[in-house]
Amino acid sequence: MSKQVENYWQSYLQAQHPTPADSSATYEAWSFGNTPEMADELGSLVVQGIKTATASLVWAYEHEGESYPQIGKLSIILDSEGNPLCIIETIEIEIKPFIAVDERQAYEEGEGDRTLNYWRKAHWDYFSNECESIERKPSEIMPVLCERFRLIYK
Repeated sequence: MSKQVENYWQSYLQAQHPTPADSSATYEAWSFGNTPEMADELGSLVVQGIKTATASLVWAYEHEGESYPQIGKLSIILDSEGNPLCIIETIEIEIKPFIAVDERQAYEEGEGDRTLNYWRKAHWDYFSNECESIERKPSEIMPVLCERFRLIYK
């Protein structure tokens, strides 16, 4: 982890909170999307309080051997240059087929015009690229991990 990210985490731990921050808490640091532009755009939406959800392809977690996010997990969201933007806490996880993702999820992701139609088009393209890279075929029933989070520090 970079010194800048660690310093940001320490600032969070030392900040005044309604309840004391747990100094034994751990975090992951990451950025949204797969391009610098997405990292900056989506990170900015989180900081503004517009983006409070995200969706990931379950097959990508399986391919990488990564565990799913857990409720209560803290994440430092980074911009395209690795600078910390904010800290979020995962508050809800649900896995469902792509076609079952609903309007609430689309709206809370805060992207585009926030409609389900926009979400389906943008995420079909994004997940199709991911599928290609892990040699899977995209389908309307591909499993999607829908994650909701809350902004806890910026």
